[in-house]
Amino acid sequence: MNVYRVLIVEDHPFQHHYLANVFQAAGGFEVDFVWDGTSAMERLSQGRYDLLLSDLMMPQMDGVQLIQRLAQLPAPPALALMTAASRRMLVGSGQVAKNLGLRVAGLISKPVGVADIRSLHQGLEQLAQQARSTSDQPRGCRSRNTLLRALNNGEIQAWFQPKKSLHDGRIVAAEALVRWIHPDEGMLMPSAFLDEIESNGLEDHLLTGMLDQTLAAQARWQQMGYQLPVSINLPTHLLDQDDLVDRLLTQVRTYQAEPRQITFELTENSMTQLSSSYYAGACRLRLMGFGLAQDDFGKGYSSYFNLVSTPFTELKIDRSLVHGCATNQSLASALLSIADLGRQLGLTTVAEGAESQEELAVLRRINCDQVQGFIISHAVSRDDFTRLLIEDGSLPPTQ
Repeated sequence: MNVYRVLIVEDHPFQHHYLANVFQAAGGFEVDFVWDGTSAMERLSQGRYDLLLSDLMMPQMDGVQLIQRLAQLPAPPALALMTAASRRMLVGSGQVAKNLGLRVAGLISKPVGVADIRSLHQGLEQLAQQARSTSDQPRGCRSRNTLLRALNNGEIQAWFQPKKSLHDGRIVAAEALVRWIHPDEGMLMPSAFLDEIESNGLEDHLLTGMLDQTLAAQARWQQMGYQLPVSINLPTHLLDQDDLVDRLLTQVRTYQAEPRQITFELTENSMTQLSSSYYAGACRLRLMGFGLAQDDFGKGYSSYFNLVSTPFTELKIDRSLVHGCATNQSLASALLSIADLGRQLGLTTVAEGAESQEELAVLRRINCDQVQGFIISHAVSRDDFTRLLIEDGSLPPTQ
C-alpha cells in the first residue's frame, strides 16, 4: 500500500484526537495537524504533502478562503474537504476547488469514518494514475500537417460507446467518440489532441470524418439486422457555416442512409457568433430529419430556455448529476426533475457517466430512458462494438 502524507486543518482539539485514530485504523497515511488556514499555508511552504484535508467551518480563514489561497501555490497538494454543514455546502465548495484547477480527492460529511479515509486513499491512487497517464501524452507539439495526415489515414477513429435501455436492458443506440490510434504513442484519448484539432481549424474535418466512419459502421450493422442510431458531437460554433447542414445531408445520402439514424449532440463549449445561426442550424438539422441532442444538461451554461426553444429530440444528463446520486438525495431529486421535464417535452432522456449498480437503480426509479457509462462499457472499436451487439441478444426491431 502506498503511504501518503496528509495535513489536516481542524480547529477542534477533540477532532484532532478522533481523526488521528481514524486515519491510523484505515492505514496508508502519515498525518500532521494544524489549527487554522494560516498555519496550513505556512506548513505547506516548508514541506511537501500529498493531501490537505480541511474542515470548512473555521475561524479567521474559513475553508473556502483556504481553497482560494491553496490554488495560488505553484504545486498544491490534492484537496479533501469535510464538514458538519449541509451536503450542498460541501459540493459547492468542492466546485470552487475544481474550478480553480485543484485536484479534489474527496468530500466527507462529518462524522468521518474509516470507510471515508479508505475512499480518500483510493481517490489519491486514482489521481496519481491520471497524472502518470497525462504526463505520457505530449501536447501542443503537433503540426497541422501531422493532424491532417492522422485524420486522412485512419489513425483518428470513431469508437462507439453503447447506450442501453433502462426499460429492457438492451443496447438501443451508441455515441461515437474519437480516439487516436497513434503508431508510436498508442491509443490517445481526446484530451491529448482535441485542443490541437480546434486550434488548427480542423473541427469540420474531424466532424465529417467521424460521420463517415459512423455511417460505414451502421451499414455493416444493418447487414447483420441492426438499425442502430448513433450520436456524434457537433461543436456548436460550426453552425455558423451556412452550408454545414447541406453537406452533412449529402454525406448521409452518399451511404443511402437515413438522417434519423444520426443524432448530433450540440456541445456547449462553444457558441455561434450570431444566435440566429444557432437556431437556423438547429432547425434545419431537424427539418432534414436528423436527431438533435442537448449535451451535458445540468452543467455549465445549459438553460431551460435553450432547451424549450431548440427542437431537440434528446436530453443528455451530465455525468456530474449522475455520479453519486445513489447517496446524495439532492442529486437524485435533480435527476427526477430533469427526467420529468424531458418526458413532458417529448424527449428521450439519456444519463451519462453511470458507474455503479446503485446509480442504475436510481435512474430506473426516475424512469430515465437510456444510460451510458463505464458500468455498461467504455467506448470500443467498431469490431468490438459489433461483438457487444451480438452478445446483447435478440435483434432490435426494424425501424
